[in-house]
Amino acid sequence: MRKTGLPPIADAGTRLFVLGSLPGDKSLADGRYYAHPTNQFWRIIGALIGEELHGRPYDERLAALSKAGVGLWDVVSAATREGSQDSAIRDASHNAIHRLRNDYPRLEAIAFNGGRAAQDGRKLLADHGGLMLYDLVSSSGLAGVPLAAKVERWNVIRAHLK
Repeated sequence: MRKTGLPPIADAGTRLFVLGSLPGDKSLADGRYYAHPTNQFWRIIGALIGEELHGRPYDERLAALSKAGVGLWDVVSAATREGSQDSAIRDASHNAIHRLRNDYPRLEAIAFNGGRAAQDGRKLLADHGGLMLYDLVSSSGLAGVPLAAKVERWNVIRAHLK
């Protein structure tokens, strides 16, 4: 089944983009990034910005990201995929992430949430115009890494948070 991703969430103050691969089925159905209850993104980013985000309404989560200078998007714009796993992505089309630097002048860094995002994203950003690029362990609950270890590994992006 062909699946199409979500639009970017960002504003003029975005300093850091967190780019996933392609939202999972729950996120696509809900029209919200990181909607699956086992995905640890909101817990991780909340720990980094010093706010409990996981239990808050989605619009409040996004407001906290905006305040911290964080934008969300994905590397893959559309793909054929059965289920939600990155390993099942086939025939991927990609978002124009190479234009992020021009579209968001305050942008300093891009963090790839997971291996597939990093693999595709680094190819698309071969000339990244001085942006810092970070490969992060996936926030997916299936990644097999404890939450505390994920927060520790994601700590490398803290310098780009407001």
